[in-house]
Amino acid sequence: MVIYLPGDQREPQPAPEPSFDELTPREIVVELDKYIVGQAAAKRAVAVALRNRVRRQKLTPEMAEDVLPKNILMIGPTGVGKTEIARRLARLAGCPFVKVEASKYTEVGYVGRDVESMVRDLVETSIDMVREEKLDEVAERAEQAAEERVLDLLLPASPPLPAETGNSSSNSSSALQTESHRRDQVDRTREKLRAQLRDGKLDQRLVEVEVRERSMPSFEIISNQGVEEMDVNIKDMLSGLFGQQKKRRKMTVAEAIDYLIQEEENKLIDMDQVTRVAVERAEQMGIIFIDEIDKIAGRESGHGPDVSREGVQRDILPIVEGTTVNTRYGMIRTDHILFIAAGAFHITKPSDLIPELQGRLPIRVELTALGEADFVRILTEPKNALIKQYMALLDTEGVKLNFTEDAIAALARFAVAVNEQTENIGARRLHTILEKVLDEISFEAPELKKKNVKVDGAYVTKQLAEIVKNQDLSRYIL
Repeated sequence: MVIYLPGDQREPQPAPEPSFDELTPREIVVELDKYIVGQAAAKRAVAVALRNRVRRQKLTPEMAEDVLPKNILMIGPTGVGKTEIARRLARLAGCPFVKVEASKYTEVGYVGRDVESMVRDLVETSIDMVREEKLDEVAERAEQAAEERVLDLLLPASPPLPAETGNSSSNSSSALQTESHRRDQVDRTREKLRAQLRDGKLDQRLVEVEVRERSMPSFEIISNQGVEEMDVNIKDMLSGLFGQQKKRRKMTVAEAIDYLIQEEENKLIDMDQVTRVAVERAEQMGIIFIDEIDKIAGRESGHGPDVSREGVQRDILPIVEGTTVNTRYGMIRTDHILFIAAGAFHITKPSDLIPELQGRLPIRVELTALGEADFVRILTEPKNALIKQYMALLDTEGVKLNFTEDAIAALARFAVAVNEQTENIGARRLHTILEKVLDEISFEAPELKKKNVKVDGAYVTKQLAEIVKNQDLSRYIL
């Protein structure tokens, strides 16, 4: 038992979150449960896939090279949590993660994005992640250096006193004392300015800062493969060719601090090291989520608007199997990248994918449609539950929103009814339902005199009953 003595009243510190390496599959599922309702089978599959990555890191290099990730195919209707599971998983693990839609790619030879761009996007994400981590490491040093530079601008260094002629020892002693006194005075003034700067009292004072400008000709490159296909970063090459011009610009102290912090951070960060770490992390820990894969399923008739469907599958195949992709940061191997594909498969079925691609997605997980009880849980349980979001938004206007249990049950009941009568869009229906219910309150919130608003079942029914009853109207509004 902890006893806090008077005068030492401190809040107990929350327990630190376990690191990724320490999380067991069961703990990973518990973490996912905080944001996603149900879908236990899908959570188990991704938890095991993530844990296998930790296990692989503990193997000998020879064995680890041969252990490939088991890619996952999620099958389930829209709005049941397929994308959210993958996104939360990547955030939990701190892995480079990129979500792409299979339908936006085209077969090589057609105008559009080629499938290798998903790997390039993953590397860019990884670079950004590692750079942010390095920025956090050097942030304090960069702020100190920027502060010193701003103080130099506010209090320029005065020239030293001219040397005294003659060999008189009294003259030299007097000069030293004068110089010492002057330095002490400058230091005291500098410290006063530093205190004022930290208190924000000098934020609006104007200073003149030397900024770097890239003097590059404006041009655009058009090619049938897009700029992403170009191996050489033309802009970087030309910036070195034309050089960087320096220009003096007036700005406030607050703006100067921000600009100089960025400049100091760029000096302190070794981008070559960032690139090396990021490329390795993308290769070993990257996750690519390919959504809407059912839209490229189906066998071709050889003509029509979907002529490149099977071609896209054939192009995705080597990426998923393991190949080397050329990026501006060097060659990237995709052998150990985890691929999670997902699709609703309303019209097509997984067996409509080409057999080779089916074989590269060995773990199949079916996500179940959501019912009324699931909707009630979605509205209340997750950390980012919709009702909590609306309560927080209206709280900014001083409106205290309170949902009764029968209101939540009514919201879930209406969402299920509309999903059954029209298209089943899963939990996304709750967004439209809640927006319609709270439309009047949201609009009038700033002028409301009564700041405590109670939403009960009767209010929900009043707002929705007529629309839900009229199926033609509900198709357009809900």
